[in-house]
This record gives sequence, structure tokens and C-alpha cells, in this order.
Amino acid sequence: MREWWREITGLVLPVACAGCGLPRTELCRPCAAALDGALPRRVRPSPEPAGLPVVRAAAPYENAVRAVLLAHKERGALGLAGALGRALAGAVRAGEGRLGDGGPLLLVPVPSARRSTGARGHDPVRRIALAAAGELRRDGVPARVLAALRQRRPVADQAGLGARQRQANLAGALEVVPGGGRLLAGGRVVLVDDLMTTGATLAEAARAVRSVLDSPPASPPASPRAFPPAFPRVTPGAASRAIEPAAARRGTGPGALCAAVVSASPAAFEINWNC
Repeated sequence: MREWWREITGLVLPVACAGCGLPRTELCRPCAAALDGALPRRVRPSPEPAGLPVVRAAAPYENAVRAVLLAHKERGALGLAGALGRALAGAVRAGEGRLGDGGPLLLVPVPSARRSTGARGHDPVRRIALAAAGELRRDGVPARVLAALRQRRPVADQAGLGARQRQANLAGALEVVPGGGRLLAGGRVVLVDDLMTTGATLAEAARAVRSVLDSPPASPPASPRAFPPAFPRVTPGAASRAIEPAAARRGTGPGALCAAVVSASPAAFEINWNC
């Protein structure tokens, strides 16, 4: 019935495959296979930003995969969210083992800028994350989407910026929403995005999440005669490196952290053939 309905709608509406342009189908089987037909693998950008968690991607960002992602994000082809969600779910499954057991699987979308969401009329990453969570639940995985991150300040358009420029642009740009830390601490956290290029966005998202998961207990009140301690200025890169040991000591289980994306640059795949 589904194929029959697609044939009928294809005769009425000018539908073409978002990946290759094949008429009368929103996504043909070869292009769908390019999205989620391969085994998701670990990806690493070069240079790798400090604090980047382990990231797994479903497919390289090229050819049909690139076209499908752009159609969903920029042209509002919302019907592609299901296929993109399945691809993201595969990348999440590939990294789930390192998170251990205990607590729900929390898919935390990287937030889009308000102006971008307004211009597009939808939040593509959140939509894909919701589709991925549904796919995982159908397989018996207790997954849900937790919109725990938000932008705390405006950032410049990332287009045209190099890796280090993107890191500087995003440093300190994200924060956990009020009350989000308690929810994050009770689950296994997977940061999710549609695309990873330099890794700067995911590294900043990880910094924001770790800042609440690794927060030390509150110190006792200081003596009235005590002077407040002097706090040295810490650069964003140094701050990320400072919290890495605590994150590494946490291991797996509740509070564990990794990342998954639909796609990453081909070079990020090429330097990890054996991962």
C-alpha cells in the first residue's frame, strides 16, 4: 500500500529523489542505502578540538548524502526526517556499548541559532533526533530526546571559518538549561547533530554538558574574615582540557557521554579506517 500511495502522489505532485533527482520518489533505495547502508564508524576531524567526545557517523558528507541533508535542512523536505533519523539511530547504536547500562539513553540535540530556526521554519537537528529516538524505542532501547542545551550568546555564521576560528567563535556559546543538569546526570548522554565538519560545535556542546556533570559539590561557606580566592583567567581551550580527566574517570553508565551524527566530512572517515 505504501508503494502504491507513493506512485499515486508521484503522479499528482512533482516529487523527485532528494539525493539523485529520480522522479516520483522522495528518496530512492540507492540513496537511502547511502545514508544507512554502511556500518557507522568513529570519525575524527583534523585538527581535533580539545574536549571532543567519541563521535560516530553513519555516512560521509558527499554526493547523495550531502544532497539529502541539504534538502531537509535548507529546503524543508521534512519527509526525509525518517530516513535521516534511521541513519542517526544507527550511529547511536554503534556507540551505545561504551555508555554501559543504567539510565535512559538521552539524545541531546545541538541547538540551532534562533535566527536560523526562524529562517528555515523548523529545527532540523531536533526533528532528526526525534525520529532517531522513535527508531531506537522500536528496537527496545529506552531512548528519548532531551533539549538540554541552549545558546547563551549569539555566534557568527560559521560558513567560511576555519577550524580554529570556529572554536573561538563557539567557545562558551552554549549552556545547559535550568534544571537540565539533574536530568542529564540520570541518563547516558549522546550529543547528536546532522553534520560534523571541524568538531567545534560538538566539543562546545560536550563542554557545556560536562560543566554540570563534573561540577564539584558546593564548598562550605567561607569564614567572615576570609578573603575570596583569586580566580585566574582560563582560556576556553584550557577549560576543556581541565575537565577531560574528570570526564574520563567517570567511565560508563549514568553520566557517560559520547556523540553521534548522520554525516561527517570524508576526511574524518579516512583517518579512522580501523575504528
